[in-house]
Amino acid sequence: MSNHILVVDDEKEIADLIEVYLRNENYTIHKFYSAEDALACIENTEIDLAILDIMMPDTDGYTICKRIREKYNYPVIMLTAKDKESDKITGLTLGADDYITKPFRPLEVVARVKAQLRRYKKYNIPQSDAAAEAVLTNSGLSMNIQTHECFLNDAPLTLTPTEFSILRILLEQQGSVVSAEEMFHKMWEDEYYCKSNNTITVHIRHLREKMNDLAENPKYIKTVWGVGYKIEK
Repeated sequence: MSNHILVVDDEKEIADLIEVYLRNENYTIHKFYSAEDALACIENTEIDLAILDIMMPDTDGYTICKRIREKYNYPVIMLTAKDKESDKITGLTLGADDYITKPFRPLEVVARVKAQLRRYKKYNIPQSDAAAEAVLTNSGLSMNIQTHECFLNDAPLTLTPTEFSILRILLEQQGSVVSAEEMFHKMWEDEYYCKSNNTITVHIRHLREKMNDLAENPKYIKTVWGVGYKIEK
């Protein structure tokens, strides 16, 4: 079954270009040039992934991303004309999974979409592998792989797909250090992700905030400087 991709960009040429390349990969595209129309689509259509431009005249992509995260956990990729670290961090903090800076190569967008969908299906949909544990636990932290639910001291944690994936990897490898490069490879299996700068760092920071896990003295996610991250057994 074809995946449904939401594309939102007020620059018609860019939205049309993305549509052409993604349709060539047999995706079903829901394309909009305004945030208002996109928000209506989000409420009435089953979407598998969203590509959102940050700068739009009516409502920015941050707002759309925030609205998506109020109800849905599918991957969100932000498009930004600004090559500023603060813009990228803002998007990731609001729940985006990835960002692409304009100008971009259309094939890069296709690669990112495929990687996000592959990672989302791998780490957020029940696995057929009988060896996989349905529930992962650690000192008050509980993650149900099959229902995609996570609880901390019986209180629900609302996680984005990427946050869920990172926490799952750390729980599955309790007691071992996992590098950012290894996380990228496990989730996306694409070489260019290994070259990303601080995306994992931002997601880890946001995870800690949601878990009230202070970086200075963390109970769960610990930083092993120069190596990676770990959750002790």
